[in-house]
Amino acid sequence: MISKAKLQQLGRTHGTPLFVVDHDELRRNYREFRKYLPRVQVYFAVKANPLPEIVRTLYKEGASFDVASMPEFKIVYDNIRGMPARQRQEWIWDKIIYANPNKPVETLEELNQYKPLVTFDNAEELLKIKEHAPQAGVVLRLKVLNTGAMVELSSKFGADPGEAVDLILMADKLGLTCEGLSFHVGSQTTNFDNYVQALGLCASLFKEARDRGYTKMNLVDIGGGFPAPYDESVRPFRELAKVINQELGRLFPKDIQVLAEPGRFLVANAAYTVSKVIGKAVRDGKPSYYINDGVYHSYSGIIFDHCKYPVRAFKKGATRISAVYGPTCDALDVVSMAENLPELDRDDLVYSEKIGAYSHASSTNFNGFPPAKVVHVNV
Repeated sequence: MISKAKLQQLGRTHGTPLFVVDHDELRRNYREFRKYLPRVQVYFAVKANPLPEIVRTLYKEGASFDVASMPEFKIVYDNIRGMPARQRQEWIWDKIIYANPNKPVETLEELNQYKPLVTFDNAEELLKIKEHAPQAGVVLRLKVLNTGAMVELSSKFGADPGEAVDLILMADKLGLTCEGLSFHVGSQTTNFDNYVQALGLCASLFKEARDRGYTKMNLVDIGGGFPAPYDESVRPFRELAKVINQELGRLFPKDIQVLAEPGRFLVANAAYTVSKVIGKAVRDGKPSYYINDGVYHSYSGIIFDHCKYPVRAFKKGATRISAVYGPTCDALDVVSMAENLPELDRDDLVYSEKIGAYSHASSTNFNGFPPAKVVHVNV
């Protein structure tokens, strides 16, 4: 964890808005995941924060990667570009999954040379893969319960379980190998039973596929959703891991490979923002501060990710409920309407913690304001 003094010094040294990534925290998070889920191969969901430096640190830790676009694939590929061709191909097969169930034809054609592992959730996608990426291995993504998740995904992705084995057999008839099943219980899931039910579903579909003559499946991808410790209400990861380990041991023999796609869990608490007060006013009796970062930039997760990032002051003093606004001219650019802040002055610095996931990744240049400068520490 970076101290307040260090954050303030970085803000003064590098200017604001500033996005600070702590690579020690990335390594700690990866190692915690591996410690409590030792059977599970960790595929970092690059979309959570695709900064190449983050990918590089996790690559050096031994991580695998979940990519959902060719630019994300290339960020990972840059780390293995110098490998001998055969070793590079084996690494791609073992360490990358293209986990976007719907892919443009152009993407499939470019991916085909790498003989990738890709997900699908419908018959049309299978036909597309057969025509444009016939060297791919495929994994069927299932629709599962997302009850209690901060971000629900099941309405957009996932095959109905009732048609799952038909799709697996269709892939086989097309000459594609369905390697296994995947699911996603929804982002920042606090309902551990979602995993229990999804793993039970996978086990029953493995059996149905075997009963219908298909025996080539050898993996289960348990997706993401692992909750980041945003506050004290989030149960410890080790408690969820215990539940998952029990179900994996009960339902799947050791020769079944298990994958996971954590994104938020690995990067959320590994980044901070430092911003500057650029204006102040009293609006409806409430102190109101305008900072040079906002929801079109590092705080984009407020809009896109249903997340809150408390704004904190370096300055001490009696606090009042205050509003914090971003720098653009859009009324949507509201960071918070209720922060406990001391009296702040123009040019004072403020900061937010645990803002590494789905934040800087979706920053824009809206209204002419560029994204925050990125600084990496403990690389």
